[in-house]
Amino acid sequence: MPPPERLPAAAVTPQEVEQLLATGALTVHGRLTGASNAVFYATVEDAGRRTACVYKPVAGEQPLWDFPEGTLAGREVAAAEVCRAMGWDLVPPTVLREGPHGPGMCQQWIGPVPPGAGGEDADHGGAGEAEDTDAAEDIPVTAPEGVLGDGVPEDDGRDLRAVGGPAAEALLALVDGDDPGPGWRAVGYAQVAPDRTALLVHADDPALRRLAVLDAVINNADRKGGHLLTAPGGALRAIDHGVAFHTENKLRTLLWGWAGEPLTPEAVAALTEVDARLAPGGPTAARLAGLISPTELAALRQRVTALLSAGVHPLPGGDWPAVPWPPI
Repeated sequence: MPPPERLPAAAVTPQEVEQLLATGALTVHGRLTGASNAVFYATVEDAGRRTACVYKPVAGEQPLWDFPEGTLAGREVAAAEVCRAMGWDLVPPTVLREGPHGPGMCQQWIGPVPPGAGGEDADHGGAGEAEDTDAAEDIPVTAPEGVLGDGVPEDDGRDLRAVGGPAAEALLALVDGDDPGPGWRAVGYAQVAPDRTALLVHADDPALRRLAVLDAVINNADRKGGHLLTAPGGALRAIDHGVAFHTENKLRTLLWGWAGEPLTPEAVAALTEVDARLAPGGPTAARLAGLISPTELAALRQRVTALLSAGVHPLPGGDWPAVPWPPI
């Protein structure tokens, strides 16, 4: 029998990927270490097609003081639904489904097969020939060299150190001095040593700006650099949206560089579209039923309305820490 066909990124729509994730045979190859919740690297296969994915069972979620237990998987799916309703392809296809460890979130894997899983690189939409295992083994996930702030020299002579995951290496940095530099936006100063601070900056990037708007809409409480990934072709993808959609303001992000500035016409159009889809009886409102609570859905609508009314990126405020730290 020929091996399953890899699923190229451009060959299918996100909806078709979701269908594969929802109905394909799910095989777990190992548990990704270093996560606070249970996270598994897996593959799904159906009718000769196969793609790599992340499987996060509800049973493996650690309780949080401010979010109801057993709801993180649904919030991850809700974030993908809202992103699509805004017309943006920032969150990988994500579904709720049954798996070997019970119901959970299943999301298309972005990037290479993690060390220890075996097989070839699994680009966005494709999986290598990872070895099947009877029981999940721990798979260490190590960041690329230089990603964790070890010092990445730049051609312009500034002391620039990358912060976060593979995409964040080009999008987020710590800079010595007060000038973020051309093409960068300042977030604020961070204490990186007892006697030293550095300026946290992010790229003045259109896709990153879209993500800042999406995070404001879903009230993302944990936008770190490690959640930014790069799909083949360089497109930005964002993951880990389990702590979102709270009814209280909990926006915590590294993407404050546009705070208080006018929303782009593209953002206004996306907000207008999702506002219509979130109306009672609207398609996105219907899809969110069961993923978040009715009060959380009402708060989501209010945030969209408030953003449209203000016409600007939100400002940090309240008692909730505005910036996650450490930023990875």
